[in-house]
Amino acid sequence: MTQGDAHTGTTVLVVDDEPELRSLLSEYFARHGFVVRTAPDAQAARAAIAEAAPDLAILDINMPGENGLSLARWLRDAHPRVGLVMLTTAGESVDRVVGLELGADDYIPKPFEMRELLARIRAVLRRLKASVAAPPVKEEPSHRVRFGACQLDLEERRLFAADGSEIEISAAEFDLLALFARNPNRPLNRDQIMEQAHNRGWDVFDRSIDLRVMRLRRKIETNPDKPEVLKTVRNVGYVFVPTVPVAT
Repeated sequence: MTQGDAHTGTTVLVVDDEPELRSLLSEYFARHGFVVRTAPDAQAARAAIAEAAPDLAILDINMPGENGLSLARWLRDAHPRVGLVMLTTAGESVDRVVGLELGADDYIPKPFEMRELLARIRAVLRRLKASVAAPPVKEEPSHRVRFGACQLDLEERRLFAADGSEIEISAAEFDLLALFARNPNRPLNRDQIMEQAHNRGWDVFDRSIDLRVMRLRRKIETNPDKPEVLKTVRNVGYVFVPTVPVAT
């Protein structure tokens, strides 16, 4: 067992119809201090969750009977605080998009390296712990969303700095911030962003999204080179991480 692991004792439920993979993951995560439970299908997973909800679930998308996407939808509705990582066959971009739309915290394609999966799981658990431990945020007007020290006014379509001064943003930049505001803590891939962009008539492609995010980071991040509000999710896209305002 790894010494000093912050997640020692954390419960992980592995749901996959491959017995060898379940056994391999169970042994590997147990060595790193996790309490591992397994289920061969969605029905068995539902029964295991009914006994005790895990801290995080790893769900294979393609399983006989009820698939992982259906199980993920139920799990997100029934237990919204459970971390959710999806396993998908490489190249199944549609399934990845649907999984993220259902509220999955991350996905990883098969075949995968065990160390990468472990790192992804630890990252999800850290984000979940931070969101639970964060002190109550001072309530903002319902039409304003805080992006770091800045505030986005959804009604007036304006961005304000911490001192109340207005920060100039384009219509496309506002639309992108508004999209993130509607999806806090939810990774959005470029396909999702481009779909929304086309609905708004942007001249949009992968690189234009990256450039807009880069410009927005210069306006809202304390350090644009180390973003804390609009973060990059490797191999996915971007995620808006709401921050707690600093007391003055």
